[in-house]
Amino acid sequence: MTDRIEALIAQERLPASYIDTVDRWWRPLGERIAQWRMMAGHTLVVGINGAQGSGKSTLCRFLADVLLPERGLSVATVSLDDFYLRLADRHHMARDTHPLFRTRGVPGTHDVALGIAVLDDLVAGRDVLLPRFSKALDDRLPQSEWMLQSGPVDVVLFEGWCVGARPQGADSLTAPQNRLEAEDDPDGVWRQHVNRALGSSYAQWFSRIDRLVMLKPPSFDAVLRNRLLQEHKLRLTSQDAPGVMDDDAVRRFVSHYERLTRHMFADLPPHADMLFDLDAAQAIVASHVNAIDAK
Repeated sequence: MTDRIEALIAQERLPASYIDTVDRWWRPLGERIAQWRMMAGHTLVVGINGAQGSGKSTLCRFLADVLLPERGLSVATVSLDDFYLRLADRHHMARDTHPLFRTRGVPGTHDVALGIAVLDDLVAGRDVLLPRFSKALDDRLPQSEWMLQSGPVDVVLFEGWCVGARPQGADSLTAPQNRLEAEDDPDGVWRQHVNRALGSSYAQWFSRIDRLVMLKPPSFDAVLRNRLLQEHKLRLTSQDAPGVMDDDAVRRFVSHYERLTRHMFADLPPHADMLFDLDAAQAIVASHVNAIDAK
């Protein structure tokens, strides 16, 4: 298995030292997921929550390609990002509900009905087409480019920045969180709609999750710094590429996620089955198995 892990580290362009992360943190998590699956006795849906840049997609790759198969478990990975509404639908939301819904990301900008149907089909062992979303096109790809997941699987990894998130209290919505909300949502219509979605259709979607894993950066400021760093690297390698943002554009984009990200940092850890604390450089510094794990 070491050769497969080293190959995956190279494919993901990670430092060779990342094998220590795999051995210290991800392999024990794989063992725990295997235990959860055995206890459940059915297809297990594991939610992977993590703010932008926290490494959740990389974690899922190691679990799905190596760490769970080495325990004899078959895996399907489902990304929240692939369920974004089509661009035309978000244009309609921007026109009919609030202009900020033109930007994908927050609850309200996903096809929740499709997401529920896909998870239900996977748990039932049915063949299912997994949707694909192109961030370059800012639109869902045609169904001919979706991926077929055949037959039953033991574990479904459901990853996304707000997977498992819970709504805020109504009194928390009054004051703007940042400049974006103060200037573009002064009456709170956008953030109230997001919160209502989180407490209704998204709650139904997330209720399919059997176990929740959270990757928690130290602060929202760390999330923003990492996002800025990613864009700086992109500008150096793709100076003429469309969609590359300057720092002000990055700050505005990330501001769409700030309210819910901060709320999740405060609210979600006690409700996660497994919590990984990250430092400002996205390295894991500690892990916690919550009492909820006894369920």
